[in-house]
Amino acid sequence: MHERKTPEQWKHAMTKVLDSKYSEFKILGYDDVTIEALWSCLQKKYWKKNPRLLLYEIVADILRLDPNTYMNYLTHEAYQTDDLFASIAAVTEQETGGDY
Repeated sequence: MHERKTPEQWKHAMTKVLDSKYSEFKILGYDDVTIEALWSCLQKKYWKKNPRLLLYEIVADILRLDPNTYMNYLTHEAYQTDDLFASIAAVTEQETGGDY
């Protein structure tokens, strides 16, 4: 079967592969990881320029996603949010206990 589909069309068939990657990240200590965040990272980092892929290409991309790429993606996404300064202030307040 050499059928090319978009990642969204393949997503339903990728449940076990995504669960495996999710478990791997959890074991490595990335407690806040979600399957949706992993999928979003894959879409933006690997599949942005190639919208139609073969099944083995999708599986290979999921399995090769490493924590460094994922963390770079999260960092980039954080810089893209409008309330970055509010997030920084909230974290700073948590660290200091709210007392300045």
